[in-house]
Amino acid sequence: MPKAGILIALTAGVVMLVAGANPWLALGVVLAWTGSVWLMQPAPDFQVNRERKSGFSVDLVSSFLEPLASPLLLLDRDRIIVGNRAARDALGAHIVNQDVRVALRHPAAIALVSGDGPAEVTVQGLTATKSVWRLRRHRIDSRHLLLELTDGTSEADISKAHTDFVANASHELRTPLASILGYLETLTDQAEDIPPELRQKFLGTMESEARRMRALVEDLMSLSRIEAEKHDLPRETIDLSAIARGIARDVASINGNERITFSGDDTPVSIVGERSQIDQLLRNLVDNAIKYGNADAPVAINIATRQTKAILTVSDQGPGIESEHLPLLTRRFYRTDPGRSRASGGTGLGLAIVKHIVERHRGDLSIASKVGEGTTVTVSFPLADQPS
Repeated sequence: MPKAGILIALTAGVVMLVAGANPWLALGVVLAWTGSVWLMQPAPDFQVNRERKSGFSVDLVSSFLEPLASPLLLLDRDRIIVGNRAARDALGAHIVNQDVRVALRHPAAIALVSGDGPAEVTVQGLTATKSVWRLRRHRIDSRHLLLELTDGTSEADISKAHTDFVANASHELRTPLASILGYLETLTDQAEDIPPELRQKFLGTMESEARRMRALVEDLMSLSRIEAEKHDLPRETIDLSAIARGIARDVASINGNERITFSGDDTPVSIVGERSQIDQLLRNLVDNAIKYGNADAPVAINIATRQTKAILTVSDQGPGIESEHLPLLTRRFYRTDPGRSRASGGTGLGLAIVKHIVERHRGDLSIASKVGEGTTVTVSFPLADQPS
């Protein structure tokens, strides 16, 4: 009860007594005045009343939820009264004190909050067009509930990537296998009618397709191993320049000195890496440049250092690649010209393997190309005495 109201009531009673009023009348006025002050005082604060009824402190719950990594929303009926930091980052800071139906804007999420159905739903497009979220409802009491959000976007992307990978691998293996089986059936059913030169052609094609299948299986196994080791950082110090120089010599011995050039300092360029994978990366890049570059122009390998980085470039003077293809080149089985790639024996996994090796070694990969001028692939690695 406000003290000022009581003081005024007592003062009025004293004044009435001094003026000669009936004592009982003065007492009645004081009691009436005091009673009116009691009735007119403000109702208890909604927050205090809510906490008393619900049996928990909203501020205390908020302090517990704030540092948690999962987005969490505390609802009072349809209104969000607490959203921890993770929830505000995902949905926006404006969600606190907002109607949950406005904040979530999804029929399945709204049905979950209202309690009409299972206590868990999966919602697509909650924060972005392709986002996937799992929402769980935890009822606290008749008016409060806790909504837990789990971001399943990465998991969904990985699952889709695996599905696409299996489908693409199956397709890539099915094509040469069908060719081999077709020729085998022809040789078996019509062995006596097939001229020797045609039989030899069939056998040559079968051998080529079998080699292609073997190369594909080897690349698939290699890619699988690299992905499995991507969190295992290499520890060996190796000379990138020496490896590149050795590969240049190997290519020159097979294809001729005019097909490859090497430039770089004579001093070692040391990086921390796995020798076999760096060797594989370089051979894949050089092999691509020779296959798709201009046969009359050399492939150039260059090793340089720039501040804390070792820079490797492999360049060709081929027909180049149109710009819309460049962001997609490191995808598994992606080809700008499928017919030419298969004819040259490519598996479509070379640059995917390169990308994963670069990621494991904490490097950077970039591909630049101009139609009619050629393509340059640049890979940078931290120098051995520098933090990655």
